[in-house]
Amino acid sequence: MSELAAGVQVVRGEMQPWTDHTTPRPALAALLTDVVPANRRTLILGPHAPQLIESVLAHSADVTILVRSVADAQQLGEDFGPCLQVIAGALDGLQSEPYDVIIASDGLDRVLGYDSADLSWTARLAALAALAAPDAVVVLGLENEFSLLNLLDSRPADERHGDDEWRPLHDDPTRPVSVDQLKSALPWTSEVYADFGSRTFVRADVAATARPGELPTRLAGAALESVDVPLLSPAAEGVDTAARAGLLAAIPTGWLAIAGAGATHDVYAQSADVVLTADQTLTGWDTTITGEPPAPAAAPTATAPTATAPTTAAAATTAAAATTTAPTADGGSLFFDPSVVPSTVPSGVSVESVLFRLAAAEDVPAFRKLAADLGDWVTESRLVLRWDDVIYDGDSFAYGVSGWVAEDPIEKEDLLAAAWARFHDRLIGQRRRHPWPPWMLGDDLISAWLGMSGVEPPEQTPATSPDSLPATTEQVACGKELAAALDVVLETSTTIVDVRTTLAEAEEAKQELFELKGHVYGLERTLGFRNKAMKTRENRIRELRGQLQRLTTAHERIRGSRTYAVSRVIFHAAQVRKPKVVARKLARRIRQR
Repeated sequence: MSELAAGVQVVRGEMQPWTDHTTPRPALAALLTDVVPANRRTLILGPHAPQLIESVLAHSADVTILVRSVADAQQLGEDFGPCLQVIAGALDGLQSEPYDVIIASDGLDRVLGYDSADLSWTARLAALAALAAPDAVVVLGLENEFSLLNLLDSRPADERHGDDEWRPLHDDPTRPVSVDQLKSALPWTSEVYADFGSRTFVRADVAATARPGELPTRLAGAALESVDVPLLSPAAEGVDTAARAGLLAAIPTGWLAIAGAGATHDVYAQSADVVLTADQTLTGWDTTITGEPPAPAAAPTATAPTATAPTTAAAATTAAAATTTAPTADGGSLFFDPSVVPSTVPSGVSVESVLFRLAAAEDVPAFRKLAADLGDWVTESRLVLRWDDVIYDGDSFAYGVSGWVAEDPIEKEDLLAAAWARFHDRLIGQRRRHPWPPWMLGDDLISAWLGMSGVEPPEQTPATSPDSLPATTEQVACGKELAAALDVVLETSTTIVDVRTTLAEAEEAKQELFELKGHVYGLERTLGFRNKAMKTRENRIRELRGQLQRLTTAHERIRGSRTYAVSRVIFHAAQVRKPKVVARKLARRIRQR
């Protein structure tokens, strides 16, 4: 074993130049805080984010980290100094006394180097087990090949991982591909967590019993929706289908096996810069908030919850607000306030799940009744309303675990408009079945739902100009702004459209193009008929003009002839009624001349 600058030791299998990419995982850091025992000799195996290393250092006195990249090892040595022993090399090159705690949450994919033997997953696990004490606490991650995102990924297999990742092929027959196989492969009795996008961790047995619309399913679906991966179809539909079949624990992006640890929570979920933990009870869920979110530059003063807001989550949680990330319609902003997260969440499904079910069944009367009940339940509040986090048990409603609030209280009509606007985007955007006609979309449909909730529609006034917006647009404008701001802070991926939606939009565009071609053809025929009619009229006008010119010439020739002059004289003479008087006047005129 040799040593580099900054106190970094090197064993066989180091890689240089090289670096392994890591991302912060607050939910995993909170889980490790509960798992790692105090003052134990600890080994961190593989690349981990600095936040995870800090959470381990806060509990362990002697911490060693093994990374295969020399550059990463030197950077870690500079960042953490003597409190962290850094070793650069591969797993098969490390020889040491057994460790009391081994943390390999990144898995066993990135622990070998160029010079390492082609070890299978089982052989790597054996090398890891050789470094563990008999009663050691082991945290081991495993990527799920059968994950929903992997199945729906629209990229070919050769484009999902770059050459610089240096990951082994996942066709190893010894590699576990399910929860049961993972438990059977481990030499320790372990508790397995389902890892959804490194943002939500759910105990495997809890995830197996979760159904659509329940808290674990909602958190898992929200975590997968935030992963920026091009998909063949929306992930939300697959999550609900898997939960309905009891297979939610089989489709996460990975698993986390924990052996030898004490009691942990059932759910760990990242929200803003804090972590929500939940434990299942007979009547619902007991929730707590860990972590202290930083206050924004102009954070509002923390106040006691109003009668219409949820109860306080836990006495240990702070009421400070998270960093402002999205503006609202009135110039304010949304931020996460842990004080509005209820400490007890009842069991039940989300209102959104019930509305989806009623819309698919075309049960408009039941949909209208539920909307009316929601309108009676909603009151003015700072908490931004969202139907996917309002719980319905068949008789009453309750707030979920969303803690996104505005600076000032929001009127009831705007809260309902925001909730229905978000529901519209999720219903129509996911192309779910519904009983409303296809032309009744957007503001008109949202306004209809608002009317079902008891919000009176605005008076229809005549448009003063072609650019005047209809009254329904003005009614839901504030709600749409709130819904858009909520999507931003929830980090919902909207930039990448799944292939199925793209194909449906392409088919709609094709149908619209066909109809427009027919319309253009009809207009061309009409213009052709009108062109022919115009040419006929033009020819007739030319003929009439020629006839007029000939008649005018003949008329002028007649007027200049002697015959015309004599006829005029005769005509005027015929008009004389007293010829004797005329004769005397003519005689007198002749005599004068």
